[in-house]
Amino acid sequence: MAIRQMRYNDDEILRKKCKEVKEVDDKIRVMLDDMLDTLRHTENGAALAANQVGILKRLVVIEYCGELLKLVNPKIIGRSGTQECIEGCLSFPGKFVNTIRPQKVTVQALDEYGQEVILTGEGEMAKCYCHELEHLDGEIFLDKAVGEPD
Repeated sequence: MAIRQMRYNDDEILRKKCKEVKEVDDKIRVMLDDMLDTLRHTENGAALAANQVGILKRLVVIEYCGELLKLVNPKIIGRSGTQECIEGCLSFPGKFVNTIRPQKVTVQALDEYGQEVILTGEGEMAKCYCHELEHLDGEIFLDKAVGEPD
């Protein structure tokens, strides 16, 4: 697989909305594998959205909280509770802000083989889902900042 070029800070692709994947095929699986390799090659990485490596497709990889996920066309279908979080982002090195996120979220997506999956995450995983799925809509964690971390 390949390490993709990360996109940082004011790169306009981070503000673009990613397009839905019409078919999960070998080309998509290669992109997901490349994204996972890139994530693993990046210090302190937990997850990566496709536009963070210059791909405008609705793809996310997560290796966090004991989970390894490759998600196609993910969307949040349920949320409950609230939690205050401290968030950072691979595309904004060294920046951290407080955010308010749901305590629990449910995500619907396709896996790397095109099979539907329903996933529920709480706490840190809920924060991760929200953060990555917002990237796919051209939103960044700085948009959600409620102040500077303590």
